Amino acid sequence: MSQSSLVSVEFKGDVAWVTIDNPPVNATSTGVRQGLSDAVDAVKGARVAVLCCAGKTFVAGGDMSEFDAPPVEPHLPDVVQKIEDSEVPFIACMHGNVLGGGFEIGMACAWRIAAPGTGFGLPEVNVGLIPGAGGTQRLPRLVGMQAAIDMACSGKILKAETLAELGGVDRVAEDPRAAVLELVADLPERPIPVSQRAVAEFAPDLLEASREALKKRAKGQKSPLENLTALGWSVEPFATAQPKERARHLELRQSPESRALRYAFFAERAVSKPSLIKGVAARDITRIAVVGGGLMGAGIATAALNGGLSVTLIERDADAAAAARNRVEGLLQGAVKRGKMSEAQLRDRLAAFRAVNSYADAADAELAIEAVFEDLSVKQQVFDELARHMSSDAILATNTSYLDPREIFADVGNQARCIGLHFFSPAHVMKLLEVVVAPQKSAEVVATAVALGKKLRKVSVLSGICDGFIGNRMLAAYRRAADYLLADGALPYQVDRAMRAFGMPMGPYELQDLTGLQIAWANRKRNAANRDPNERYVTIADQLCQHERFGQRVGKGWYRYEEGSRDPVRDPEVEALIEAYSDQQGITRKDFSDEEICSRLLAVLANEGALIIEDGIAENAEAVDMVQIHGYGFPRWRGGPMNYCNEIGISRCAANMLTVAKESPGSWRLAGQLENN
Repeated sequence: MSQSSLVSVEFKGDVAWVTIDNPPVNATSTGVRQGLSDAVDAVKGARVAVLCCAGKTFVAGGDMSEFDAPPVEPHLPDVVQKIEDSEVPFIACMHGNVLGGGFEIGMACAWRIAAPGTGFGLPEVNVGLIPGAGGTQRLPRLVGMQAAIDMACSGKILKAETLAELGGVDRVAEDPRAAVLELVADLPERPIPVSQRAVAEFAPDLLEASREALKKRAKGQKSPLENLTALGWSVEPFATAQPKERARHLELRQSPESRALRYAFFAERAVSKPSLIKGVAARDITRIAVVGGGLMGAGIATAALNGGLSVTLIERDADAAAAARNRVEGLLQGAVKRGKMSEAQLRDRLAAFRAVNSYADAADAELAIEAVFEDLSVKQQVFDELARHMSSDAILATNTSYLDPREIFADVGNQARCIGLHFFSPAHVMKLLEVVVAPQKSAEVVATAVALGKKLRKVSVLSGICDGFIGNRMLAAYRRAADYLLADGALPYQVDRAMRAFGMPMGPYELQDLTGLQIAWANRKRNAANRDPNERYVTIADQLCQHERFGQRVGKGWYRYEEGSRDPVRDPEVEALIEAYSDQQGITRKDFSDEEICSRLLAVLANEGALIIEDGIAENAEAVDMVQIHGYGFPRWRGGPMNYCNEIGISRCAANMLTVAKESPGSWRLAGQLENN
């Protein structure tokens, strides 16, 4: 046996077994690359070599911690080529996920055998890159251009069964090692190496049509188009095209987009391990209760069922409970129609679900989440009932968006078990979960909340208590700054256009129309007595609400909406109201460029995020950025407002914020991070 610390070679007769063991995902670190290179030399004399991996997965990507440093030999493309050129043919024996560099290694092998359900992909696009070891050059030669576009440009993961149909896997077997031995026993003629094959003919307009479609979906992100360009090189000789791919891959490692996406990748993992719960064991939650079966409650129940939990949904009466059950069933059946869930999985989820109208049915639940109307007394009544029927140590969670959890739980015994779990609508889709921690916190309860979020496939971010917590506090500042722009000369469509151009899925006014203006209006009225009298307050949004312009659902808000359409149409009445407001306030309206609009709003987001950190509401910048990306549509490829501020330079962001502050004296508190630059 020949062995490095990460790659071992063992001969069994004339078969050499090469095993990568680099937990947790067998990433292609420098040590793995060196081990593989040495292994190709070590297998000489064998009839065939089998490449496999220890643990739960085949090679599932590169080691991104190395990407900020200069590349270290041996380089992955050289190792991959060495495998393909080896006198001893390699069989890839694959399971788990075969991603990025792992798939590039697999394509260099003479044969590929995989366990059922093994996932294959080139997800480099998700970190702002193109593959760098021949992925965009071998994949079209292996499976055709259309499938290669789907995988490289969109990060699509194909299961082994689908890839086998495309010719990318030779066999799918329940026992891949047994299948390897069958192949070895009667080894066929070695196939032509993938790099030497020609790309199958494809429609002449495929690349250009794909480029236009990708532009629309990418919303400014460049890496999908970079991958398409690289795929186009595959019609050239491999020896010419592969070095071009490698050179562009290395250039893109230093791009702002890739830095931002890699930052987001590591930030997601960082926020899942907050310092508060380090070393703290979580309870294993299997049964929960949800109070309220509206859109939010049904979404939470659906997310919990999808996470493998048993769910009891409580409504006020039998009719409401029946309606809630239908709502949850509809969401689950929608997943079946979209191919996201099988009929058997649907039956399992429905068997774990009941909708009732009695709090007594929550007696055996280990955790309860209220999702009722945003009214303090209503929420207090819910927890009074839950506390009477549930165990005294059962966890009680409020889904409030703005109310102070300390007031909600004021009369509940054992308040250390109380916590905020702020889901975002639709709760079965949106990935963000704000875990709102009160001063009387129990670290075990917080750890349990974070673990629950993981079960529900959420990105859980800890937040302290303030009005709106992290996300809605930032949203309020963002909207306020946008309203100042309206009062001073901009119009809603201009503000929305500028933010869409930056990469937001929609602008602030389109978003308000989608979610409904009445919620924010109610919150402004609730906070009116606490508003700083020196703060500039623009009443345009209030006036729209007074005219019952509440958004898409009523066909009018900041825009008009034709019946049956969600497309916003500029409304002269709204624009006239805005201009009249400016005139009444004695404001001489001025023009703002899209760049000016964008820079002001982004500076406000970064400033508010920095204040939230300074106030101890968020633990760090990563927490703020994950809230913005997963709850509010901030473009992931920008990394979040805090990362973006660092990318363009804190001094530049500070200058933009000072401009905003000077235009509205007394209205903004400057964060120390920006003020001191």
